[in-house]
Amino acid sequence: MASETIIPVAVDVTFLRMDEAPEEPGPALPPGAEVVQATRCSVAFYRYLYGTVGEDYVWWLRRTLPDADLAAILADRGVTIHVLYQHGEPAGFYELDRRNRPFTNLAYFGLMPHAIGLGLGRAFLRHAVDTAWAEHPRGLTVNTCTADHPRALPNYHAVGFGTLRKVREIWQVPARLGLPIPERLRYR
Repeated sequence: MASETIIPVAVDVTFLRMDEAPEEPGPALPPGAEVVQATRCSVAFYRYLYGTVGEDYVWWLRRTLPDADLAAILADRGVTIHVLYQHGEPAGFYELDRRNRPFTNLAYFGLMPHAIGLGLGRAFLRHAVDTAWAEHPRGLTVNTCTADHPRALPNYHAVGFGTLRKVREIWQVPARLGLPIPERLRYR
C-alpha cells in the first residue's frame, strides 16, 4: 500500500478565551438575515457547510473523518450547529462544543465566500457569543490561525476574546483533499 501524499502547512494558531459575557448588546443581524439551529444536522449538510466556509482557509480535519465519526459528533447533545441564512440561502455557520463543560468552545465559525463583505460577520459572531453565554458557561474559547481570514483575529478581539497563547503548528494536510494551499502557508 502506497503512503499518502501529504502537504505540510505551517500556521500560527492563536488560542483565545472570554471569561464573562459582553455587557453591551451586540449589533443586530441585517434585514433578511437569520440564524437557525440545525437541530438534526445531517453529515451531508454539515460537509456542505464546512467545505464551503472552509475551502479557502485550509479547513481539513473534519474532511478526513469517516461519516460515522462525524455523525457521532453531530448527534452529541453537547454539540450544536447554527446556520446563518441570508434571504433564504445559507451564508455561514458556527458550531458550539460544550463537551468540555463548564467551558464552551466556538469550534467553527465562518461565512461562505458570497457572504463576505456584506456586513454580516460582526453581528453573526456576536450571535454565536450570545448564544454560548445564554447557557452560563464558565468561559468561552475559540482559536484561529494564519490560514483563516485576516479579519478573524481582530473580530474575535473586538467582541471580547483575549489571547491566551500562540503556537506554531505544522499540519499534515492530505493532498487527496484537493484543498488550495496558499504558497505563504506551505512549509519547506
